[in-house]
Amino acid sequence: MNRKVALVTGSATGVGAATALGLAERGYNIVINYSKSEAEAKESEAACRAAGADTLLLQGDVSDDAACRAMVEATLAKWQRLDALVNNAGITTFAGGGNWEALDADIFHRIFEVNVLGTFQMVRACVPHLKAAQGCIVNVSSVAGALGIGSSVPYIASKGAMNSMTLHLARTLAPEVRVNAVCPGMITTRWFVDGVGQENFEKLKTQYEQTTPLARACTAEDVAESIIWLVDGARTVTGETILLDSGMHLGRAVNVPARDAGK
Repeated sequence: MNRKVALVTGSATGVGAATALGLAERGYNIVINYSKSEAEAKESEAACRAAGADTLLLQGDVSDDAACRAMVEATLAKWQRLDALVNNAGITTFAGGGNWEALDADIFHRIFEVNVLGTFQMVRACVPHLKAAQGCIVNVSSVAGALGIGSSVPYIASKGAMNSMTLHLARTLAPEVRVNAVCPGMITTRWFVDGVGQENFEKLKTQYEQTTPLARACTAEDVAESIIWLVDGARTVTGETILLDSGMHLGRAVNVPARDAGK
């Protein structure tokens, strides 16, 4: 009963699963949430249990407010506390930047329902309990919302909204609750591979590694490491949107020719 509790949405695979496992290894009990990937969610839960955590496996679509509230109620019923919320659940469509005809109102609405409304609904359900625990929220956003680039216009817009919401929540929930966001660039997870295909993924990864200052794409574990720091450390950090993009936001280096001294 003395272990802290973290609820990680979308924690069946990828960043969510890596975050759940990392927090389990840091002494947290974990709520594993999934919408469709039940088999993978059970694998994620088993890994957390092997790391010493007590777990709760909950199916729920964060775009459904009743499901969000039910997840929190089940968490409180089991442990009587909630210390951290990681809003990782998210969707996109890989339509590209200029493929306007592939986008319609239904796609926009669905992406915003999960990425923006879902984040808000989870926060609203969790806030009273996070305040009681002096806890924290980490929103898993994207460089898409900071730089205006990404898989599709609705995804870019949704992550921009998430970043703005992070700033607002950090102000309004202080001092009891810290609120931050992480904004990964390219991540080498199945989610991205499934979206663009293996061949395109390899091309994009090579290009990314050749043009970013740190010359590497993020792994799920890279992103999880930053989330875990924001959850389990970072006591004076709130209202930050941390870019995890290997310096992509800096642009390409420009080599300025040297001049002889005295000229």
